[in-house]
Amino acid sequence: MTKSAAAESTLSPPVAQRARDLATRDGEPSFPAQDQQPPGLTAPMRPVPDHGEHSYVGHGRLDGLTALITGGDSGIGRAVAIAFAREGADVAISYLPEEQEDAEETGRWIQDAGRRALLLPGDIREEQTARSLVTRTVEELDRLDILVNNAAFQWGRAEPKGLAGIDSQRLHRTLTTNLEALFWITQEAAGHLRPGSSVINCSSIQSYDPSVPLMDYAATKSAINNVTVNLGADLGPQGIRVNAVAPGPIWTPLNVATRVSDDYVEFGGNTPLGRAGQPAECAGAFVFLASPAEASYVSGTVLGVTGGRPVF
Repeated sequence: MTKSAAAESTLSPPVAQRARDLATRDGEPSFPAQDQQPPGLTAPMRPVPDHGEHSYVGHGRLDGLTALITGGDSGIGRAVAIAFAREGADVAISYLPEEQEDAEETGRWIQDAGRRALLLPGDIREEQTARSLVTRTVEELDRLDILVNNAAFQWGRAEPKGLAGIDSQRLHRTLTTNLEALFWITQEAAGHLRPGSSVINCSSIQSYDPSVPLMDYAATKSAINNVTVNLGADLGPQGIRVNAVAPGPIWTPLNVATRVSDDYVEFGGNTPLGRAGQPAECAGAFVFLASPAEASYVSGTVLGVTGGRPVF
């Protein structure tokens, strides 16, 4: 083994090494071409994403707390659910009914960690459904301490790309899923959150470096950054912290189901680290922001998990 290879093996944690193995071929970023229809499922993906199932180790950072994660069935949401459960939290996840298979798998991982799992199918584009997520979480899991607004929709297959390809149906779905539902759910949650509680929104590198095919999606993510700062100011006097995580290119069903298949050949190759990230690599950021001890003075900020692309 060369000196540089030895250093690499010493410095790279297992999750990072696995992420590189999944996202590269012969040292170059590469995923096989594949296709799904929205909302997308985990099992058909090649390679199957790493959510930390066999790598994340909890340290009791969220003992006794309860979390609600929208879009918690797969991708980043599943990784966060597994991490939260292993940190000691009971976890409720919301998801579309078509994602039941993924949701049940996530629920099993939560229960394997010795925590309670609550599965909440429904479409958060319906205001009553969105608000009911909070009510049911409190009723069935007794409390709510952490809200993760993670669910999102994007569409990158439209032709022509850009403004001309955004019809009313797509625009409504994107705005309602990504932004309106966030307001409804957070409004409902605010009355149940107590000092030390946390709201974590899911932003995106698209809010800082937008791409034309995802114009509407990028706009919602930029708005989420603004809302995060305002919510932090609004809820701060109650001792409630509000932050956001901005992921870069992460290997999730959402990307496979909403982009053309040949986009994946070099997916993530535009990052300084030269590859896409895995959902497991995002989980620690959410755990840190959720921790009432470790992030007690962190509010109104956006934490980037982007492979080196800037979030400022």
